[in-house]
Amino acid sequence: MSLYEYEVIRKRLLIDGDGAGDDRRINLLVKSFIKWCNSGSQEEGYSQYQRMLSTLSQCEFSMGKTLLVYDMNLREMENYEKIYKEIECSIAGAHEKIAECKKQILQAKRIRKNRQEYDALAKVIQHHPDRHETLKELEALGKELEHLSHIKESVEDKLELRRKQFHVLLSTIHELQQTLENDEKLSEVEEAQETSMETDPKP
Repeated sequence: MSLYEYEVIRKRLLIDGDGAGDDRRINLLVKSFIKWCNSGSQEEGYSQYQRMLSTLSQCEFSMGKTLLVYDMNLREMENYEKIYKEIECSIAGAHEKIAECKKQILQAKRIRKNRQEYDALAKVIQHHPDRHETLKELEALGKELEHLSHIKESVEDKLELRRKQFHVLLSTIHELQQTLENDEKLSEVEEAQETSMETDPKP
Protein backbone atom coordinates (compact mmCIF):
# COMPACT_ATOMS: atom_id res chain seq x y z
CA MET A 1 0.00 0.00 0.00
CA SER A 2 1.35 3.42 -0.95
CA LEU A 3 1.80 6.43 1.32
CA TYR A 4 -1.06 8.21 -0.43
CA GLU A 5 -3.47 5.35 0.37
CA TYR A 6 -2.37 5.39 4.01
CA GLU A 7 -3.02 9.13 4.23
CA VAL A 8 -6.48 8.73 2.68
CA ILE A 9 -7.38 6.03 5.23
CA ARG A 10 -6.14 8.17 8.12
CA LYS A 11 -8.09 11.20 6.93
CA ARG A 12 -11.23 9.09 6.70
CA LEU A 13 -10.55 7.89 10.26
CA LEU A 14 -10.32 11.52 11.34
CA ILE A 15 -13.66 12.28 9.70
CA ASP A 16 -15.55 9.06 10.41
CA GLY A 17 -13.98 8.26 13.78
CA ASP A 18 -12.01 5.21 14.83
CA GLY A 19 -14.99 2.84 14.80
CA ALA A 20 -15.67 3.26 18.52
CA GLY A 21 -19.02 5.09 18.21
CA ASP A 22 -18.07 8.60 17.12
CA ASP A 23 -21.02 8.80 14.72
CA ARG A 24 -23.31 7.71 17.52
CA ARG A 25 -21.85 10.32 19.86
CA ILE A 26 -22.32 13.08 17.29
CA ASN A 27 -25.91 12.01 16.67
CA LEU A 28 -26.46 11.90 20.43
CA LEU A 29 -24.93 15.36 20.76
CA VAL A 30 -27.31 16.73 18.10
CA LYS A 31 -30.29 15.13 19.80
CA SER A 32 -29.18 16.45 23.19
CA PHE A 33 -28.80 19.93 21.69
CA ILE A 34 -32.30 19.75 20.24
CA LYS A 35 -33.70 18.53 23.59
CA TRP A 36 -31.82 21.26 25.41
CA CYS A 37 -33.31 23.85 23.09
CA ASN A 38 -36.79 22.42 23.68
CA SER A 39 -36.37 21.77 27.42
CA GLY A 40 -39.30 22.93 29.50
CA SER A 41 -37.65 23.25 32.88
CA GLN A 42 -34.31 24.49 34.12
CA GLU A 43 -33.38 21.10 35.60
CA GLU A 44 -34.08 19.34 32.32
CA GLY A 45 -32.10 21.99 30.45
CA TYR A 46 -29.17 21.64 32.86
CA SER A 47 -29.27 17.85 32.51
CA GLN A 48 -29.18 18.07 28.72
CA TYR A 49 -26.40 20.62 28.97
CA GLN A 50 -24.27 18.28 31.08
CA ARG A 51 -24.92 15.48 28.62
CA MET A 52 -23.78 17.69 25.76
CA LEU A 53 -20.60 18.61 27.65
CA SER A 54 -19.93 14.94 28.38
CA THR A 55 -20.52 13.97 24.76
CA LEU A 56 -18.29 16.83 23.55
CA SER A 57 -15.55 15.70 25.93
CA GLN A 58 -15.81 12.17 24.59
CA CYS A 59 -15.69 13.43 20.99
CA GLU A 60 -12.70 15.66 21.75
CA PHE A 61 -10.91 12.77 23.47
CA SER A 62 -11.62 10.47 20.53
CA MET A 63 -10.45 13.14 18.09
CA GLY A 64 -7.27 13.71 20.08
CA LYS A 65 -6.60 9.98 20.19
CA THR A 66 -7.20 9.72 16.45
CA LEU A 67 -4.80 12.61 15.81
CA LEU A 68 -2.18 10.93 17.97
CA VAL A 69 -2.64 7.69 16.04
CA TYR A 70 -2.43 9.60 12.77
CA ASP A 71 0.81 11.35 13.81
CA MET A 72 2.23 8.07 15.04
CA ASN A 73 1.38 6.37 11.75
CA LEU A 74 3.00 9.21 9.82
CA ARG A 75 6.17 8.81 11.83
CA GLU A 76 6.05 5.07 11.31
CA MET A 77 5.60 5.57 7.57
CA GLU A 78 8.56 7.95 7.48
CA ASN A 79 10.58 5.41 9.42
CA TYR A 80 9.46 2.61 7.06
CA GLU A 81 10.39 4.70 4.02
CA LYS A 82 13.80 5.40 5.56
CA ILE A 83 14.29 1.70 6.25
CA TYR A 84 13.09 0.88 2.72
CA LYS A 85 15.62 3.29 1.21
CA GLU A 86 18.36 1.83 3.39
CA ILE A 87 17.38 -1.67 2.25
CA GLU A 88 17.42 -0.52 -1.38
CA CYS A 89 20.87 0.98 -0.89
CA SER A 90 22.03 -2.24 0.77
CA ILE A 91 20.63 -4.31 -2.11
CA ALA A 92 22.33 -2.06 -4.67
CA GLY A 93 25.59 -2.32 -2.75
CA ALA A 94 25.21 -6.11 -2.61
CA HIS A 95 24.65 -6.23 -6.39
CA GLU A 96 27.79 -4.14 -6.92
CA LYS A 97 29.78 -6.43 -4.63
CA ILE A 98 28.43 -9.50 -6.43
CA ALA A 99 29.38 -8.01 -9.81
CA GLU A 100 32.86 -7.18 -8.48
CA CYS A 101 33.24 -10.70 -7.08
CA LYS A 102 32.23 -12.16 -10.46
CA LYS A 103 34.90 -10.04 -12.16
CA GLN A 104 37.48 -11.22 -9.64
CA ILE A 105 36.43 -14.85 -10.16
CA LEU A 106 36.72 -14.49 -13.94
CA GLN A 107 40.14 -12.87 -13.56
CA ALA A 108 41.26 -15.66 -11.22
CA LYS A 109 40.04 -18.29 -13.71
CA ARG A 110 41.90 -16.51 -16.51
CA ILE A 111 45.11 -16.38 -14.45
CA ARG A 112 44.75 -20.06 -13.56
CA LYS A 113 44.20 -21.00 -17.19
CA ASN A 114 47.25 -18.96 -18.26
CA ARG A 115 49.37 -20.66 -15.59
CA GLN A 116 48.23 -24.09 -16.75
CA GLU A 117 49.08 -23.18 -20.35
CA TYR A 118 52.49 -21.86 -19.26
CA ASP A 119 53.20 -25.07 -17.31
CA ALA A 120 52.17 -27.23 -20.28
CA LEU A 121 54.36 -25.15 -22.62
CA ALA A 122 57.29 -25.40 -20.22
CA LYS A 123 56.93 -29.21 -20.14
CA VAL A 124 56.88 -29.32 -23.94
CA ILE A 125 59.97 -27.11 -24.13
CA GLN A 126 61.78 -29.35 -21.65
CA HIS A 127 61.17 -32.40 -23.86
CA HIS A 128 62.55 -30.62 -26.96
CA PRO A 129 66.27 -30.81 -27.84
CA ASP A 130 68.56 -27.88 -27.28
CA ARG A 131 69.36 -25.26 -29.90
CA HIS A 132 72.60 -26.84 -31.12
CA GLU A 133 70.95 -30.17 -31.86
CA THR A 134 68.00 -28.41 -33.47
CA LEU A 135 70.37 -26.47 -35.77
CA LYS A 136 72.13 -29.68 -36.74
CA GLU A 137 68.82 -31.32 -37.55
CA LEU A 138 67.76 -28.28 -39.56
CA GLU A 139 71.02 -28.37 -41.50
CA ALA A 140 70.57 -32.07 -42.26
CA LEU A 141 66.97 -31.46 -43.31
CA GLY A 142 68.14 -28.61 -45.55
CA LYS A 143 70.67 -30.87 -47.30
CA GLU A 144 68.06 -33.57 -47.72
CA LEU A 145 65.62 -31.04 -49.09
CA GLU A 146 68.25 -29.81 -51.57
CA HIS A 147 68.94 -33.39 -52.67
CA LEU A 148 65.25 -34.04 -53.13
CA SER A 149 64.97 -30.82 -55.12
CA HIS A 150 67.68 -32.02 -57.51
CA ILE A 151 65.91 -35.35 -57.86
CA LYS A 152 62.67 -33.53 -58.57
CA GLU A 153 64.34 -31.42 -61.29
CA SER A 154 65.86 -34.52 -62.86
CA VAL A 155 62.52 -36.33 -62.85
CA GLU A 156 60.80 -33.27 -64.33
CA ASP A 157 63.44 -33.11 -67.11
CA LYS A 158 62.92 -36.77 -67.88
CA LEU A 159 59.16 -36.31 -67.93
CA GLU A 160 59.52 -33.36 -70.28
CA LEU A 161 61.74 -35.43 -72.58
CA ARG A 162 59.28 -38.33 -72.52
CA ARG A 163 56.47 -35.87 -73.21
CA LYS A 164 58.27 -34.55 -76.30
CA GLN A 165 59.11 -38.05 -77.48
CA PHE A 166 55.53 -39.12 -77.01
CA HIS A 167 54.37 -36.08 -78.99
CA VAL A 168 56.75 -36.97 -81.82
CA LEU A 169 55.50 -40.55 -81.72
CA LEU A 170 51.90 -39.42 -81.91
CA SER A 171 52.72 -37.13 -84.84
CA THR A 172 54.48 -39.97 -86.63
CA ILE A 173 51.58 -42.33 -86.04
CA HIS A 174 49.17 -39.69 -87.29
CA GLU A 175 51.26 -39.16 -90.47
CA LEU A 176 51.56 -42.89 -91.01
CA GLN A 177 47.83 -43.29 -90.59
CA GLN A 178 47.21 -40.49 -93.07
CA THR A 179 49.63 -42.08 -95.56
CA LEU A 180 47.90 -45.44 -95.20
CA GLU A 181 44.53 -43.85 -95.76
CA ASN A 182 45.85 -42.08 -98.87
CA ASP A 183 47.36 -45.33 -100.19
CA GLU A 184 44.12 -47.13 -99.56
CA LYS A 185 42.17 -44.48 -101.44
CA LEU A 186 44.67 -44.59 -104.31
CA SER A 187 44.37 -48.38 -104.50
CA GLU A 188 40.61 -48.10 -104.61
CA VAL A 189 40.83 -45.61 -107.47
CA GLU A 190 43.26 -47.81 -109.44
CA GLU A 191 41.07 -50.86 -108.94
CA ALA A 192 38.10 -48.91 -110.16
CA GLN A 193 39.96 -47.80 -113.26
CA GLU A 194 41.09 -51.34 -114.04
CA THR A 195 37.57 -52.62 -113.62
CA SER A 196 36.28 -49.92 -115.93
CA MET A 197 38.87 -50.79 -118.61
CA GLU A 198 37.98 -54.46 -118.48
CA THR A 199 34.30 -53.84 -118.90
CA ASP A 200 34.68 -51.41 -121.85
CA PRO A 201 34.13 -53.17 -125.31
CA LYS A 202 37.10 -53.31 -127.72
CA PRO A 203 36.75 -51.35 -131.06
